[in-house]
Amino acid sequence: MAVKLRSHLDKYLIADDDGETIRQSRNGSTRHARWLVERVEGTENSIRLKTIDGRYLTASDTHFLLGMTGKRVIQTKPEKITDWNLQWEPARDGFQVRLQSWCGKFLRANGGTPPWRNTVTHDEPHTGSTVRWILWDVEAVETESLAEYLSSMSSMSSVPDDVLEAASDEYLGSEPGSPISVVSSLRTHRLTVVKSMSPRLSPKKVVY
Repeated sequence: MAVKLRSHLDKYLIADDDGETIRQSRNGSTRHARWLVERVEGTENSIRLKTIDGRYLTASDTHFLLGMTGKRVIQTKPEKITDWNLQWEPARDGFQVRLQSWCGKFLRANGGTPPWRNTVTHDEPHTGSTVRWILWDVEAVETESLAEYLSSMSSMSSVPDDVLEAASDEYLGSEPGSPISVVSSLRTHRLTVVKSMSPRLSPKKVVY
């Protein structure tokens, strides 16, 4: 399953070309705005978010700015896929989701002037004007776009064939033309995958 995450600023979570930086951009059509969702085995609802280049959204233990509570969010290629700083716990908040990191902080889209503008950190939940900064809209990537995504990944030696085959079989092969929707369960507060026979989603469609 591939998704895009859109912040309160109507900007998308982007994995930069430098292979490390995570930022926000209004260009949601770029392949760097797509994130492959991996469920973490042995947990109830933890996930990992993987870039098209095989790197993972990582909550580091390094402060973004000295004296501030926010810590850097980067992309990494870890030696061990089980590293705890790769894991995020999604929870529904109204029509949006919050993504909690290993240390109880939340993925946060920062605004304002430099050096904060377009940056992404994991930070303590706040109140007041910044309370919405940790909320994200989830957009499902259409089946055709997901096919391109998996095709691009297949050219990378770091992606095992069985992973690509499993993803293709589960999300692309069962019902031609049926879109994949990402929803948040009201009962369990988990992100789950459902298949719909409704007309195809537009790229801008937001689903919950």
